[in-house]
Amino acid sequence: MEFDALLLSRLQFAFTIGFHIIFPAFTIGLASFLAVLEGLWLTTKKPVFRNLYLFWVKIFALSFGMGVVSGVVMSYQFGTNWSVFSAQVGSVIGPLLGYEVLTAFFLEASFLGIMLFGWKKVGEKLHFFSTCTVAVGTLISAFWILAANSWMQTPQGFAHAADGTMIATDFAQVIFNPSLPSRFAHMVLAAFLTTAMVVAGASAFALLTKKAIAESRTALRMSVLMMALVAPLQVVVGHESGVVAHEYQPAKVAAMEGWWETKAQQPTLLFGWPDQDAETTHAAIGIPGMGSWIVAGDADAVVKGLDAFAPEDRPPVWITFWAFRVMVGMGFLMVGLGLWGAAVWLLKRLDTATLYHRALVLAAPAGFIAVLAGWISAEVGRQPWVVYGVLRTADAVSPVPAGSVATSLIFFMVVYAIVFSAGALYILRLISKGPDTDEDPPKQTSEPPGSPLGTGVKSAATKEG
Repeated sequence: MEFDALLLSRLQFAFTIGFHIIFPAFTIGLASFLAVLEGLWLTTKKPVFRNLYLFWVKIFALSFGMGVVSGVVMSYQFGTNWSVFSAQVGSVIGPLLGYEVLTAFFLEASFLGIMLFGWKKVGEKLHFFSTCTVAVGTLISAFWILAANSWMQTPQGFAHAADGTMIATDFAQVIFNPSLPSRFAHMVLAAFLTTAMVVAGASAFALLTKKAIAESRTALRMSVLMMALVAPLQVVVGHESGVVAHEYQPAKVAAMEGWWETKAQQPTLLFGWPDQDAETTHAAIGIPGMGSWIVAGDADAVVKGLDAFAPEDRPPVWITFWAFRVMVGMGFLMVGLGLWGAAVWLLKRLDTATLYHRALVLAAPAGFIAVLAGWISAEVGRQPWVVYGVLRTADAVSPVPAGSVATSLIFFMVVYAIVFSAGALYILRLISKGPDTDEDPPKQTSEPPGSPLGTGVKSAATKEG
């Protein structure tokens, strides 16, 4: 393997987006969770909902900030490492990224200050409106980002100009490309599940350590309900996304499934070890015909394998194959935990099911793992194309020396390891403390009165020194 500018640029983008995506995947769901909590607080006036809001809004503020920082760093690479890509497709996806800033980021920024610092400073209705606006803004942001990425997966509504660059001929087709609906729904549900798993894990940990009992019980019920309802729905939406991918990106699906031969009754492989050189999957264990039935609706349908594509047009099989299985495995784990939680809830043992609580604590990162694995399978499976079937990744990289890319990659790795590790540890510290309750003594803080961030962030930071 040669570490040339192309490979190093891909590694750098993968590294930065891998860090970035975990924050939006969390804050999209958390913003909606906060809107629900504040709505319940205004409706019922039960202190438990207020306490939960004031606790989780601190986590949201930190996660949102780290997401913004990592996103800005990532976007610079379009100019530094992928300038040819930017020149070729900038007139098509540039407006989509611009719309994301205008309709989502500005919206979030306008009301985020009220949401974070306006508690008891503005009216209850205005504060609730601000929280809901931020939540809607995160969803709008996800829509535009997924629209741009989905166009790269299933491009349409464009033409080549005289100079060879791509121009949009129909922006409606560019935005609402074939893979957008299922991929957008898949990503939003993944974000909700990611948040539900974190909230469930934090609540279960608090119950195990006897902290904020009333708040932890309430949050646990809300997260278990989310898992029980959304996780099975995610399986259905994920299947639909796979069907669309099979129609428009059959090489990607063949790599995900480890299919090397075009034939009828393609199996669903549960386990195997793909060997791209030998063009076979060793130690394969699968269900005959189920693969054809899943993607074509007929177990006897002939489905393309990787032999239908030239070797230079095939994605890296091993990474795509295993990333897909990790994603699916985490998905079914969340389905199982949701159903387990619903069962112990019906048996009125949700508050005392110690084994279940421990399982939730261990599985808290499952949503993040699933999102990262799913993103890897989608992006690596698109290779060797940066715009599927139109522009190869090798033709989109900037003409820069490999040494320059390697230097910036090492710099990013060092800085990210320090900054984001510190941020993640701080968030874990806040989560381990649990929500404040009405019985807790007031904390000394220099934050502005009426700020939800003044209920513990400053005092915890002081303790850190």
